[in-house]
Amino acid sequence: MSATTENGTSPAAVTSPRLHARWTSLAVLCAGTLMTVLDGNIVTVAMPAIQNDLGFDGPGLAWVVNAYLIAFGGLLLLVGRLGDLVGRKRMFTTGLVVFTVASVLAGVATTQGMLIAARALQGAGGAMASAVVLGMLVALFPEPREQARAIAAFSAVGAAGGALGTFLGGALTQALSWHWIFLINLPIGAVAWAAAVRVLAPERGAGLGRGADFPGAALVTGALMLTVYVIVGADGRPLTGTLLFTALALALFGAFTLRQARADRPLLRLRLLRSRVLTGANAVQMLMIATMYGFQFIGALYLQRVLGYGELATGTAFLPAPIAIGLLMLGLSARTVARYGGYRVLLAGLALIVVGMALLSRAPVHASYAVDVLPALLLLSAGFAAAMPALTGLAMSGAREEDAGLASGLFNTTQVVGGSLGLAVLSTLAASRTGGLLDRGAELIPATAQGYRLAFRVATAIAVAALVLAGAVLRPRSR
Repeated sequence: MSATTENGTSPAAVTSPRLHARWTSLAVLCAGTLMTVLDGNIVTVAMPAIQNDLGFDGPGLAWVVNAYLIAFGGLLLLVGRLGDLVGRKRMFTTGLVVFTVASVLAGVATTQGMLIAARALQGAGGAMASAVVLGMLVALFPEPREQARAIAAFSAVGAAGGALGTFLGGALTQALSWHWIFLINLPIGAVAWAAAVRVLAPERGAGLGRGADFPGAALVTGALMLTVYVIVGADGRPLTGTLLFTALALALFGAFTLRQARADRPLLRLRLLRSRVLTGANAVQMLMIATMYGFQFIGALYLQRVLGYGELATGTAFLPAPIAIGLLMLGLSARTVARYGGYRVLLAGLALIVVGMALLSRAPVHASYAVDVLPALLLLSAGFAAAMPALTGLAMSGAREEDAGLASGLFNTTQVVGGSLGLAVLSTLAASRTGGLLDRGAELIPATAQGYRLAFRVATAIAVAALVLAGAVLRPRSR
């Protein structure tokens, strides 16, 4: 028999937030997440304008993206754990402040160094705001059906925001200037912070003394930052340098693992990694995000460099993706997961991603948007709309309440690493294929199309690997 209070209601009913307050809190979390997701992608279309204005060379320009990714991916695990210790609301609101201030600094940047430093600070703020969101979400919605709906809404914002960033980047750059892709975050960030302070329920963390393993934090943060650095800069670095940095990253990960096995209060409880569902979901996500980043970035380049689209036209061409993702996630994902289970929905979504990438891998030189691009775009959007909420629910179900922030940070970390790895591998393959054909006398546009075609085919193979891995590892065990 469950305990009740004097008025006959259960303690859970008394202490849990009202339904309206919980969904208002979810809206605030989604708003903060949308700002960081948009800024991770909005800069890509504006890169040529930034290059012309500040005089970047090719390798230097890459650091406008790389500085953000390294700080964001390297800090996620650390700030996720710190969120458990100092309070997730405090970590989230602090992250919004850091991100907003960094956005203003990036928007007013007049030198290369100032922009790159501001982008690194943006990455740090984005990590602080993003790492704890899933942990807050599952605490707000403990009931499975409501939790599935909340995860679907959150995933819709994140997924649609990535594609929407491409459109906004082109529109703001063409209508105003590249500075506004960063300055637009000032009013958004201010409103999101004020709403978070007012709406989100206060919470106490476990306290820094309950798990502040600072040596372990230094080891894993260094290892993650070095890993992302190796990935995003591999194509512009000699092979010996890449191998050296890879070996150093592996050594830091090894030292971190030994530290966690022996520490009295480890940063990462190794039992968390023994969860088949959690580790399997993170591995599947890494492969799936590598595929989707390939579609987003290589697809945008294909539209511009092969089909001759401008900045605004490229962003507009991607608009059906966030619309389809938002409608499907909000309208169908939660009910579908509740009815058929996360495992089946995940497999169906991954299968759609495979088919969409296979269609896109044709990449003809004289393509029709309605025939050759849009069907693949819609299939990929539908697949991602089905797979991402299901995968998120599976990953978070493998963590205990006290590890929710850490599990959230881990899930976001594999997302960044998967995206960085997919982008580095696929862009390198495309460039290598195109360069080889040009050396043999091929024309520029057909050779470029061949390079992107190879990248899309490899992305299809990665999606197949994600489907096979999910089928083998995440299958529910019969009771």
